Amino acid sequence: MWSSLPLGERLRAELGPPRKARRLVSSPRSRVWRAELSGRPVVVKQLVDSPGADDRFARETAALALAGLAGRPGRRVVPAVLGSDPAARVLVLERLEDRTPGPGWQVDYATALAGLHASAPADLDDLAGTAPGTALPAWTGPTGRDLGCFLALARTLDVPAPPGLRPEAEALLARLSATPARHALLHGDPCPGNDLHTADGVRFVDFEQSSLGPGAAEFAYLRIGFPTCWCSTAPPAEILDEAEAAYRTAWRAATGTEAASAAELADACAGWLLRGDALVPKAERGTADHLARLSHGDWTWGTATARRRLLHRVRAVAALADADTALPLFGRFCATLATRIRTAWPAASPLPAERP
Repeated sequence: MWSSLPLGERLRAELGPPRKARRLVSSPRSRVWRAELSGRPVVVKQLVDSPGADDRFARETAALALAGLAGRPGRRVVPAVLGSDPAARVLVLERLEDRTPGPGWQVDYATALAGLHASAPADLDDLAGTAPGTALPAWTGPTGRDLGCFLALARTLDVPAPPGLRPEAEALLARLSATPARHALLHGDPCPGNDLHTADGVRFVDFEQSSLGPGAAEFAYLRIGFPTCWCSTAPPAEILDEAEAAYRTAWRAATGTEAASAAELADACAGWLLRGDALVPKAERGTADHLARLSHGDWTWGTATARRRLLHRVRAVAALADADTALPLFGRFCATLATRIRTAWPAASPLPAERP
């Protein structure tokens, strides 16, 4: 029934009477409907009353506004915002017709992700006093505690840290926490399902975890296996190379600068490896040392188990962190750790190559 839609009088007056409303599957943190307003197909999203709901609504509104300002016809990477009601935490968005992604979907995904990241202005002073800037927090990297938990798991697997590794890893934490030369608009969870593959290109939705930070943090998603996502995949090497090249081309076209270097990409992947919270859904993050749990058992989240996710990340960092990066010791350490994991956890098979 249209009356179940959380549309106040103002939105109804502005956008028209609702028809054909249908509730969609969504996360426990939100309610989502398809509907028509004055004959126009829309999506209505309401964040439910829960801890942090106001912050998540502010982030989503700010990110959509910022990305929308930067969007051009044919180049938009987010749905248009048709109306909002902050008091009720309601957004009315254009409805996009999502198509099943075809082979090599990662290339279009990477191109759109670069466009999204480039939506943040080069000078953040340009955001001063505006709604898009004030509601977006800074991205935060892994912590010393994350590093300690990771090294403790390695010791449990009989792979102690060699001399010099901890200082090298602590320098990594410092680099990841430093202010980037150019901020990117980060989605926060750019996962399969939050990317809509439309006839006009990929557009992203669900910006409740958005922030401003280094683009490398999400540029690394394809290579490190979508660390915050239920749908963890590892594309074939040729597709991965093509997608990363597409990201670099799109970033260069939008900003006139170069995207993250190979060394910065290695840093970003190593940062995701250290995060035990990137092995569980959002509701479980911050509740336990999830890396320590791996020594006692495994669990499934979406398309893969936690041990499969960790092994993929260890191998990815081992392949990237070589003598041309700031992580040569860490890279060799990960190579040794990967070999040990395959022996200790023989059921830890490679990640699936495709999304379901």
